[in-house]
Amino acid sequence: MKNKLNARTMKRILIFILLIAPFFAFAQETNEQLWEKANAYYTTEEYQQAVSAYEQILATGEESAKVYFNLGNAYFKTGDINNAILNYERAKVLAPHDEDIAFNLQVANQYVVTQIEELPKPFFLRWKNSVINKYPADTWAYISIVSFVLFLLLLGGFFFSKTVAVKRLSFWFGIVAVLLSVFAVSHAAQQKARINNRNTAIVFCPRVTVKSSPSETGTDLFLIYEGLKLEITDQLDSWTEIKLADGNQGWLPDSCIVRI
Repeated sequence: MKNKLNARTMKRILIFILLIAPFFAFAQETNEQLWEKANAYYTTEEYQQAVSAYEQILATGEESAKVYFNLGNAYFKTGDINNAILNYERAKVLAPHDEDIAFNLQVANQYVVTQIEELPKPFFLRWKNSVINKYPADTWAYISIVSFVLFLLLLGGFFFSKTVAVKRLSFWFGIVAVLLSVFAVSHAAQQKARINNRNTAIVFCPRVTVKSSPSETGTDLFLIYEGLKLEITDQLDSWTEIKLADGNQGWLPDSCIVRI
């Protein structure tokens, strides 16, 4: 009786999988078609249609640097600098070392009225961020796994080899491999956290006065303009506390920013 029940259950699961599989295939095909259509619109300089097609891809839940990058290009061509910067920044989160993204973002930022001089960061912090951003999270995870497997092989060489030289090499290279694995998994976690916990935003209001408190009655601190990137440090009701690259802080309405 138990075997029959298991067989029936497996049969139902198989039928269910066969029934839903075409829907997944259709969704994938649709995104591929949208991608080709969007690129075709861009090539023929129909930029608004290209924007719509790229946005449809993102609406399905698919997220990739290339879609955000092309969407940013399309927005830039329509003259929508805010959305161009927003999507270049989103692409940069997923592909932090991409030179094309960095270049186009730099060009778009030249149109931003508010120019902020960033506070200098210590050399070690800049070097650390450069190393972490060298590869995406998935690549760091792969490096970690390969390094750990190598460590296990070297561990086997250390315990089972009868040659002193092999034992010595296995020991030292094993230490290097396990350290590399630990560093790589740490970098992967930091990259993943940066993607999941996005605490930066772009200003979309043409201009907005930053307040000293989360209220219209708060003291006016300074004025910023659309297109500026800022860091989100806190939120209260319909207000967001922000921090600029130069260290200045204050509050502004949620409606004036869009998260990266």
